[in-house]
Order: sequence, then C-alpha cells, then structure tokens
Amino acid sequence: MEVLTHFMNDTVEFYRWSLTIADKRVEKWPMMSSPTPTLAISCLYLLFLWAGPKYMQNREPFQLRKTLIVYNFSMVILNFYIAKELLLGARAARYSYLCQPVSYSNDVNEVRIASALWWYYISKGVEYLDTVFFILRKKINQVSFLHVYHHCTMFILWWIGIKWVPGGQSFFGAGINSSIHVLMYGYYGLAAFGPNIQKFLWWKKYLTIIQMIQFHVTIGHAGHSLYTGCPFPAWMQWALIGYAVTFIILFGNFYYQTYRRTPRSAHKAAKPVTNGVSMATNGYNKQQEVEENGQKQQKKGRAKRE
Repeated sequence: MEVLTHFMNDTVEFYRWSLTIADKRVEKWPMMSSPTPTLAISCLYLLFLWAGPKYMQNREPFQLRKTLIVYNFSMVILNFYIAKELLLGARAARYSYLCQPVSYSNDVNEVRIASALWWYYISKGVEYLDTVFFILRKKINQVSFLHVYHHCTMFILWWIGIKWVPGGQSFFGAGINSSIHVLMYGYYGLAAFGPNIQKFLWWKKYLTIIQMIQFHVTIGHAGHSLYTGCPFPAWMQWALIGYAVTFIILFGNFYYQTYRRTPRSAHKAAKPVTNGVSMATNGYNKQQEVEENGQKQQKKGRAKRE
C-alpha cells in the first residue's frame, strides 16, 4: 500500500511539473485546462461499449441512414478544413517537412497551426460516434479491438499533443491523417446512400493500404528527426514510433484476414471497412446489397416462369 501511495504521489508531482512546460497559449482553450473532460468522455465511451449492446439486445436496430449521410459528410468537411489549415499555415510559416521545432510564439501562423491541431484533437472525440452508430444499428460484432483501440487512444493521446506540442512537426502526421480521413468519410458517406451507389465503390481495400503507408511514413519521419538531432521533443518522436508500430501490426493483421486469407469469392460480399476495421460502413452494410440483389433475381426468375 505504501508503494502505491508513493507511486501516486510521484505521478501527481510529475504532472504538476509537466504543466510548467506546457504550452500557455492553449491553456484556456476548451477542453485543454485539464485532462478530466477528455478522460471523462473516454470513460463514457467505454461504458457505452458495455451498456449499449445490452440496451439494444431485445430491440430492433436503428437505420439512421440520413443521420449517417449528414455525419459522414460533416466529417469530410471538418477533416478537409483541418488539412487545409495545416497546409496553408505551414507554408505561410515556412515550415520544414523534415525538421520543424515547436514555436510557442503568438505569431499568427503558429496560432493558426495550433488551432487546426486543436480541431484535429476535437475530431477524434467526435469519431466516437462511429462506434455509437454501430451499436445502435446492432453491428456489435464489427466493434473490434482495433476499432476501439484506435478511437480511444487517439483522442487521449492528442490531448497530450495539443497540451505540450501544438505545432512544429506535429502538423505533419495530423495533416496526412486528416487528408486520409477526407477520403475515408467520403467513402462512408457515399456507401450510406445504399446499393445504387455502393456498386461504384470499388476502392475500399485501398483505404487500408493508404493507412498502413501512413504509419510507415510516420515511423520514417520520426526516425529521421531522431537521427539528425532535430530539436523537436524526442519523447514525442519515440511515442509516435511505438504507437505507429502497434497500428502496423493491427492493421496488417486486419488486411491479411480480410483480403489475403479470405477466399476471393467472399470478398464480393465482404463488408466495407471503417477506420481499418473489418466492419460494415457506418452508413450501409454491403451484405444488404447482396441480399437485395438476390431477392431481385428471384423475383425476375418467378416472373419468367409465369
């Protein structure tokens, strides 16, 4: 018990010390004065993961098609805005794409980048709705470990990023990821329209490939910075490398299980991915399209016999 008490005291002291080197610009921004709101939302998310399926167990699934269309295309707009602000802000501030230290100044371009990164952090909280929609639509089996791990850790870890390093090389990974999310949520939004649109969405597999490329680029970028002694916080670089490795393993396993191990004939009826997880899109289940097409074929067959 005494060891635990000492550990807790040391943790509190370390946190208080870390606040002395945090970015003062973001201190009074929404959600940034304390980790409590972020942790509370994440705990509610995990609680819903447990309670949601129980609540829906004896209920009919919600369709939510219109809601999902609005949600997905809203996420397209938000991520496009973030990517645009990071790109234009970095160009205006003459950022280097290989080595860019954090500037804690109130320069208009630095604040612009910090603000875009804050919106990026907020978007990770909004993405919790992906899971909520799956549970409400009773796609419980699609809420995999990768899905939950990705959503929960991104929101929490980016609070840390905004608190201490909202600028410099942080723009690089966030810019790439938000750009990819424009494509991803665009895909989900189109899929939500149903089978008439889904038949044109042949590129779901490549979303996972792009994500895996992103993680390798992140490792290479952070490794280059460490090798060259870039004056960007080394702890952040090592954290990025470790975090990206976990995603390479998890996404790689998903890709193998979905596109390599599964027979090719099953791919046609496979469910579209969301955030690299083997699941229906948060808009529409591809299997529904197959079933509907099968029903149409049966009706045509009966019509001909008559």
